[in-house]
Amino acid sequence: MTPDFKKGNGLVPAIIQDDTTLQVLMLGFMNEEALTKTRSEKKVTFFSRSKNRLWTKGETSGNYFTVMDIQPDCDNDTLLIKVNPKGPACHTGAKACFNNDTSKGFLYALEQTISDRIDSNDENSYTNKLYRKGINKIAQKVGEEAVELVIEAKDTNDALFKNEAADLIYHFMVLLKAKKIKLEEIEKILMERNK
Repeated sequence: MTPDFKKGNGLVPAIIQDDTTLQVLMLGFMNEEALTKTRSEKKVTFFSRSKNRLWTKGETSGNYFTVMDIQPDCDNDTLLIKVNPKGPACHTGAKACFNNDTSKGFLYALEQTISDRIDSNDENSYTNKLYRKGINKIAQKVGEEAVELVIEAKDTNDALFKNEAADLIYHFMVLLKAKKIKLEEIEKILMERNK
């Protein structure tokens, strides 16, 4: 689908979002030529209003945005482009051009790291070693971490409680990988229950 470039005098806003964490990284503008180049090269190219020319993100820094998906909005006058960033988005060196560098969405990045360590059979990785021990050992670790979390919940040391909660979530995510279930599938069930 081609966006309606006439609404914005030949330009449409392009919201750039990290495909893994869903963090909004930046906003740029595209004309038809920039969108065509982005689609063909799978690297985000904007129309720079200050330079009055096409500008591929990362052409000088090497911090390219590899395109994973392009979606128009409901009015067909704005684009959402999901990317795999090859470095910081902002010229300041920050991950994003907005002050939104939070841990929200990190679980998806962690899910990818867990998957990468297992799929590459990294012999030095605790994650991979645990995975190779099989579903029973992984489930046992989830149970142990759950019990440790309950014990810390009854005490007043919030730091220990948070660490045990993190351990439980991590081991639960390894269990999801062993079961070939994506975190997104669990999230969808929670969203349905929220209705």
